[in-house]
Amino acid sequence: MAQGLLLIDGEACIGCGACVDVCPFGALELVAGVAVVNANCTACTACLSVCPVEALSLPERRRRGVPLDDYRGVWVWVEQFGGHAHPISWEMMGQGRRLADDLGVELTACVLGHGVAPVAHEAIAYGADRVLLADHPTLAAYRTEPYARILVDLVHRERPEVFLLGASSRGRDLAGSVATALYTGLTADCTGLEIDRETRGLLQTRPAYGGNIMATIITPDHRPQMATVRHRVFEVPAADPQHRGTIVPVTVEPSAADLATEILEFIHGDEQVNLADARVIVSGGAGLAGSDGFAPLRELAALLGGAVGASRAAVDAGWIPYAHQVGQTGRTVRPDLYIACGISGAIQHRAGMSTARVIVAINTDPHAPIFDIAHYGIVGDCLQVVPMLTAQLRRMAQQRGSGA
Repeated sequence: MAQGLLLIDGEACIGCGACVDVCPFGALELVAGVAVVNANCTACTACLSVCPVEALSLPERRRRGVPLDDYRGVWVWVEQFGGHAHPISWEMMGQGRRLADDLGVELTACVLGHGVAPVAHEAIAYGADRVLLADHPTLAAYRTEPYARILVDLVHRERPEVFLLGASSRGRDLAGSVATALYTGLTADCTGLEIDRETRGLLQTRPAYGGNIMATIITPDHRPQMATVRHRVFEVPAADPQHRGTIVPVTVEPSAADLATEILEFIHGDEQVNLADARVIVSGGAGLAGSDGFAPLRELAALLGGAVGASRAAVDAGWIPYAHQVGQTGRTVRPDLYIACGISGAIQHRAGMSTARVIVAINTDPHAPIFDIAHYGIVGDCLQVVPMLTAQLRRMAQQRGSGA
């Protein structure tokens, strides 16, 4: 009998009820002495390990019947646009290299596009042992269907145990489509990735419950283990032009179903704030007491050649647009200098900026959580401290300019 996401072998089932008792979603019940699954099933797999006769399975596992031990290797999808790789891809390559070394396996980069051989060579310089290169005119612009189909087919053929993608808008879209087609788990927006040496499992850490806890998630019964990571969470490794790797061409034969959409043109908007690439960010929070409080922050940011950020509280209050928001529900940033002005430092905000090289906190509350991670702290009113800091920096710049 098959319903929903779970398959039940009615002849093998002995009606013991173990699966019913362990199901956290009430998706199983006994009917005439046989387990039956309803629409509440989420394929969490809690029931699979308690069934004494192995009468339960998931569709993909039963259809393919591939042992987990047959999966080997770490893959990274290299996102590119117009023949230029997104920096998030090299961040993923750095993590992929580390995980592959821990597992003792090859690191494979997946490059899809048209005229993207240079990107494939870049991937080798950033640590790939092998590059699967799908180069075809239909792949010149990203479209979900053909990209997902190619990657799913490659996974079925090659069987990697770990697959990493950057959590950009394209990466999020592609990861969800691929994971769904493969019937495997996907952990989004990870902040930490480690290998369990005993099980070869990927330990995927990310904020949960609104950022109030850090959860470590595993995928024990399915492969590949898939995860996305937000931009600037990890550092970009140094490229090594001497590193050697193999480029493997992938035959692309797009079907009509894969080309259901057509891209007519790209319209590039003027991005007023680019927090992800900013070397200096001056951020404001609830302590600014209004939109006017951002004026001195903009002045300081302009002097330092940086960008203006904000906490969720300031954005929710309507003081500044969402594009400036830093944190779990905004942008993840990794600047050389992060100045937090009137920001208490809730865990949701810290999740987006705690990896900054130097953090300066200005707050009237000496017990604010932001001081726990700040390298330098100033207890005071940021509306008074920031103009003083700006004036002092201007004087120093003038002195250097005059040779004094």
